[in-house]
Amino acid sequence: MKMKKSLVALCLTAGLLAGAPGVSFADVNFVPQNTTAAPSIPASALQQLTWTPVDQSKTQSTQLSTGGQRLDVPGISGPVAAWSVPANIGELTLTLTSEVDKQTSVFAPNVLILDQNMTPSAYFPSEYFTYQEPGVMSADRLEGVMRLTPALGQQKIYVLVFTTNNDLQRTTKLIDPAKAYAKGTGNAVPDIPDPIAKHGTDGKLTLKVKNSSGSSVLVGPLFGSSGPSPVTVGNTAAPVYSAQPALVAAPAAAPAPAAKSEPMLNDTESYFNQAIKQAAAKGDIDKALKLLNEAERLGSKTARATFISSVKGKG
Repeated sequence: MKMKKSLVALCLTAGLLAGAPGVSFADVNFVPQNTTAAPSIPASALQQLTWTPVDQSKTQSTQLSTGGQRLDVPGISGPVAAWSVPANIGELTLTLTSEVDKQTSVFAPNVLILDQNMTPSAYFPSEYFTYQEPGVMSADRLEGVMRLTPALGQQKIYVLVFTTNNDLQRTTKLIDPAKAYAKGTGNAVPDIPDPIAKHGTDGKLTLKVKNSSGSSVLVGPLFGSSGPSPVTVGNTAAPVYSAQPALVAAPAAAPAPAAKSEPMLNDTESYFNQAIKQAAAKGDIDKALKLLNEAERLGSKTARATFISSVKGKG
């Protein structure tokens, strides 16, 4: 059992690393489903925030000193950024950037992902957002890429960005501009000390949202299943949503679940069949199997035939 848990954590971490250049396994030693590590935020406090919508393929920037919001919760320091993201456009790639300012200070971001019912579903602590050296069009920054799969039925998910008391006690080592220039031009890198950025409660945050393809980080309860499986943001069995997201492993083949007595709506049937075909076409048989199990649980009469024909076609 211990080995299985370790394997799950490794697989999820590998998915995270796929979108985070420069991050090592030593840097990312957490699983995003561990929302208990995040500060506890009352639902009433979350509902009082103004959630700024961020559309697909758009970039949203916030200067926390002028555009941030107050959230008086133990463990959170200074203003926060609160965004909502459409969750009905498929898998998402969120890129969060925190720039180092001219005073050599930087906001160390923590990100809490909430489903459409504002239930915490994933937590990315500040260690996930690693230092990126300046480029031609970019400054020194902390940056992290989060790939998420919203569960079926989700209309939006929420992204809360904040820093903590512990982060304010830390610093980030930058690269001296002369070193960066020498590396960029292929010259000898001078042996000079690097500047240190203090962590503060102000900073410029940028969030980019786009559709993603390929592997993604799956966080939150998947289809309300209690069996071993990856997890997504939210629960597909709308309108009932689980309040306790769990980390579970990828499943082996499972017997068909008991189907509902009521027939599935044609649109829902078509949605699941198309999703099964797409997963099988990508070679993601585990995902296709999970979709099959959920479709039959909801009353599908055609999902199993679609799954079998799709897998045979892939083979």
